[in-house]
Amino acid sequence: MPTERTRNFSIIAHIDHGKTTLSDRLLEFTQTISERQKQDQLLDSMDLERERGITIKSHPVTMRYRAKDGQDYKLNLLDTPGHVDFSYEVSRSLAACEGAILIVDAAQGVEAQTVANLHLAAQQDLTIVPVINKIDLPSADLEMAHKQLEDILAIPAEEAIPASAKMGIGIEEILEAIVARVPPPADKEDGYLRASVFDSVFDSFRGVVSYLRVFSGSIRRGTSIRMMSTNKTYEVKEVGVFTPKMEKRDELVPGDVGYLIANMKSSAEVKIGDTVTEARNPAPEPLPGFKEIQPMVFSGIYPVSTDDFEQLKLAMGKLQINDAAFQFQAESSAALGFGFRCGFLGLLHMEIIQERLRREFDMDVISTYPSVIFEVEKTNGEQLLVDNPTFLPDPAEIQEIREPTVRAFILTPNDFIGDLFQLIMEKRGQVENTETLDVGRVMLTATMPLNEILVDFNDRLKSITRGYGSMDYEHGPYQAAKLVKMDIRINEEPVDAFSTIVHRDKATSYGRRLCEKLKEVIPQQLFKVPIQAAVGGSIIARETISAMRKNVTAKCYGGDVTRKRKLLEKQKEGKKRMKAIGKVSIPQEAFIQVLKSSSD
Repeated sequence: MPTERTRNFSIIAHIDHGKTTLSDRLLEFTQTISERQKQDQLLDSMDLERERGITIKSHPVTMRYRAKDGQDYKLNLLDTPGHVDFSYEVSRSLAACEGAILIVDAAQGVEAQTVANLHLAAQQDLTIVPVINKIDLPSADLEMAHKQLEDILAIPAEEAIPASAKMGIGIEEILEAIVARVPPPADKEDGYLRASVFDSVFDSFRGVVSYLRVFSGSIRRGTSIRMMSTNKTYEVKEVGVFTPKMEKRDELVPGDVGYLIANMKSSAEVKIGDTVTEARNPAPEPLPGFKEIQPMVFSGIYPVSTDDFEQLKLAMGKLQINDAAFQFQAESSAALGFGFRCGFLGLLHMEIIQERLRREFDMDVISTYPSVIFEVEKTNGEQLLVDNPTFLPDPAEIQEIREPTVRAFILTPNDFIGDLFQLIMEKRGQVENTETLDVGRVMLTATMPLNEILVDFNDRLKSITRGYGSMDYEHGPYQAAKLVKMDIRINEEPVDAFSTIVHRDKATSYGRRLCEKLKEVIPQQLFKVPIQAAVGGSIIARETISAMRKNVTAKCYGGDVTRKRKLLEKQKEGKKRMKAIGKVSIPQEAFIQVLKSSSD
């Protein structure tokens, strides 16, 4: 099929505005899938994606559509993840398209992620096809949706297509709009092979399957290719397209979206956004937009039973083969034993990895409180990157600590502005801009430290706005802050699992909260146990567990001496166990409870 009749497009929307349902209807209407293959959320292959109703991995698919002009068209849909953690993957998927369907919910209107995704599409200079979805709902307000399209997104209302993906209304009109409005791919006619990798998955039988879009040249079985970021060469074993299952083809030509299998053994060899070119006749320059994916959030993951360490190491290795953005290295803790320090793209990415460890590998794990990467400047001018409080230098050697920030876009009904301002200030944020969107809603733009929004910010935003607020964010620059390392000492011994880097103004309240929680969960000993929160040499909070006095032989009122001896032996064993950390035995459950409560 000629390139002029190829259309590459993506679907962008806020969470739960009907993106996956619309892709299901498009596949059915173009008869890409048979009646027998039909199922909801067809492109979401993971159980986790189906349960949570989110897309975690991109899923491209090629459809054939006979338009009203009688011509056959090849439509390549690149389904993208919607969450901010995967925004780089979204930007690479959009870079492989010429157009995007922008879905707006007729009942909820424009949300924070709608705005953020439109910005991403605008940066790639894509043609936007607006669709107002869920028009069948009783609460649908078409007039409001049209007004918001014009006022917030600056898109003419008459361009919007009313539709209901669930009921199958407006599907043909959307396909006709894609054919008419989205431009065909442009081919650089210089003969060089240029293809952009926008995702990859690992197949245990065939190795890495790279998802790519061909911009110029052609690629076929036996072609010797080079990855331009790593400069490594491979031989192509197979190329093909998705229909939505993998279907082998002789070659991929300009404008095609498909897959490539070469002799690659792990996803780390394939970098998202990389350019594939021919090894013998390479392109002079790579396609623009490539960058290395760096983890933003770090957390320790430990097996509940220390015997499972090797099994956990194996499980993490398998996950990393499939997900190159996930990083881990071995570390040990006096409290939790041997485990791993893991790097993630964000909090959702961290949740997904932990959930996959539990489900796919049946691992029982504990995770420590998530932290970010801090930039530390020492007095001698040396620069350090610190992701673990243990590695923070002595306070006397520190000139300045800088923390990563985010620029957050928060959409909220007018009634909750005051409470949200208070929440942002509590999280050490600053509101830069307040923009009135319509009669009932406002968009706040705020700068906040990433560390503050990691755990409970989104939950509190939802509870303050009664579920009507939404947020999206982009990563900002590092900025200096008054940060200190807070240690927890139990019976004068520091416990590294509870060490954390906090803002000086919040250290006292956080330390007090942690000490109170530890007092509840650490069992009484036969001696007084002080629990202290310390910053440097000064104690900022303290709780004391009172001593337990018990005469274990009191209940023996006669009988053989061996009964008393047995009880005394049992007590001796208990005392030996108390020496596990300092002289106090902190049970595993205590760690789990404290780490859970600090992430609540």
